Amino acid sequence: MIRNILLTAACLIVATTAQAQEPQDTRTKIIDPNVRTLKVAPLSNAYMPPVIVMGSVDKINVDFDYMDFDEHYLRYSVKHCNANWQPSELVESEYVDGFNYGDITDYDHSQATFVQYCHYNFALPNEDFKLTKSGNYLLTVYEQDDPDNVLFQTRFSVCEHLVDVMATATSNTDMDYNNEHQQVAVEVSYKMGAISDPYNDLKLVVSQNTRTDNERIITKPMMVEMGKVTYDHNQQLVFTAGNEYRRIETVNTKGYNLGNVKIQYFEPYYHAQLPVDLPRNNKQYLYDQTQFGHFTVRNSESDNGATEADYCVTHFVLNTGRPLTGGTLFLDGEFTQGLPANVTAMRYDAATGCYVNDLLLKQGAYNYQYLWVPDGTYTGLTSPIEGDKYQTVNRYSVKVYSRAMGERYDRLVGYDTAYSGR
Repeated sequence: MIRNILLTAACLIVATTAQAQEPQDTRTKIIDPNVRTLKVAPLSNAYMPPVIVMGSVDKINVDFDYMDFDEHYLRYSVKHCNANWQPSELVESEYVDGFNYGDITDYDHSQATFVQYCHYNFALPNEDFKLTKSGNYLLTVYEQDDPDNVLFQTRFSVCEHLVDVMATATSNTDMDYNNEHQQVAVEVSYKMGAISDPYNDLKLVVSQNTRTDNERIITKPMMVEMGKVTYDHNQQLVFTAGNEYRRIETVNTKGYNLGNVKIQYFEPYYHAQLPVDLPRNNKQYLYDQTQFGHFTVRNSESDNGATEADYCVTHFVLNTGRPLTGGTLFLDGEFTQGLPANVTAMRYDAATGCYVNDLLLKQGAYNYQYLWVPDGTYTGLTSPIEGDKYQTVNRYSVKVYSRAMGERYDRLVGYDTAYSGR
């Protein structure tokens, strides 16, 4: 009897421990399909990653539409996360000054559009919602009277700039020279006493453009000197170069759009027919100034795209001539973040020999590319469709986290961006 009780207790402890260690899904995720055009960026620059400096005047700006002309009363809250985007050990009172929620009071109805929506906007921190710790934050938006009815979750970061970070990117890599890869090198400088153990306290996270699937976490430096830590000649800091993003515009429903996009109205939507794309993996590199995967909402016939830009069913077509096997082809860009995989996956049309996808997108300018994800993997490859060109101008974002012995969370102590091909 006692042995059975002990065995049962042991099983409960193991089960509880396993459940506690189960990783949480903290990826940017749109749960309510009525949420559209989610954009999270610094208020100072909509084309930069959502990172701000603690104590600065800058804020994280959150923009989105809800596809319903009736307003919804919405609320937001945040959760502090470590460098790997798993919840930290901090309780809410340790990272939020006051109550951990805020009401979204800035909203307006769409005007003179075929698709009716309500546009919402808010910024953090604000007078009623202050953050007291640096690090990563998971933002959740939900109905005021139903906290379990989550519309979406998204990520942003707050940096305290305890160290100076200098990042560089080059096509002279440990894998090849001026070929298919680019390599990032990082130098972290700090005042004596700011970092107790640079070998073990620091953690580096590097991302390429707006992508999260190929993000790298570096835990060990190559070299440590007096007040300086160097990360270089590390295979994890080598990225495939990719290609410049493709660009299209849907800003004008009556005239010319960049990319020769034709827009026509078929009740109940505008339809934007994009020219047929072709693989670029075997073509020479061609420079094109892009926004590193970002998008901009704009209606050329209005000064207020937030509420006067309409929605278009945007038809993407990629001519591969044959079906590709062993994986799935996806659309990639800032506008796809948070969307379910089945929404961004391209479908093969045997009648035309093309991959197609139709997305309802707000009028504007969009960067996009095609990523091939082999079966059983989660990282997209640019080589099968876009190609990997060493000249490509990519933006690499570098975050430096610190966690000294005894501390209960990862502090974001430094941040920098580096551009390849420049």
